[in-house]
Amino acid sequence: MARTPSNMLPLGTKAPDFRLLDTMSDTKRSLDSCKGLKGTVIMFICNHCPYVKHVNAELVKLAKTYKSKGIECIAISSNDVVNYPLDSPELMRKNGIEEGFIFPYLYDQTQSVARAYNAACTPDFYLFDARLELFYRGQLDGSRPGNDIPVSGEDLKNALNLLLDNQAPPQDQKPSLGCNIKWRKE
Repeated sequence: MARTPSNMLPLGTKAPDFRLLDTMSDTKRSLDSCKGLKGTVIMFICNHCPYVKHVNAELVKLAKTYKSKGIECIAISSNDVVNYPLDSPELMRKNGIEEGFIFPYLYDQTQSVARAYNAACTPDFYLFDARLELFYRGQLDGSRPGNDIPVSGEDLKNALNLLLDNQAPPQDQKPSLGCNIKWRKE
């Protein structure tokens, strides 16, 4: 497990469009069909990463809290399932059900969406405003497996609250840290 930080896409970047399989509903979903009225959180996650497992409950809690405020969450897994079969679409669905995901869990088979977002790790978080312009990218909070800091979601929640209050993006945006995305060998 390589500790890999986010690449920190420039603020204001327009969210790259996509159309991917939603493993939760077994339908194709586009960004437009999933986005929120006031904002959209796009999370690159996977099933097997200990950093993701560490925050899954908080992701569900956050999605439930902010859905009624016009924010939608979208999870995407882009890992190579040949070499990492625990991240297969079938197991994504099973994991999503077990974790209580209330958001789409999309499978990026070609890894083109992860590349378009310049995603580097799991988890990797992006918050886009109503115009789908990047408002925040970085960590959920300072908690990591084994560091004894409680999972709170404070960094992402702060950004969400600023967005909903029509404030400027947070000045201090720290990269997320997690397992590297498992890229396919070309």
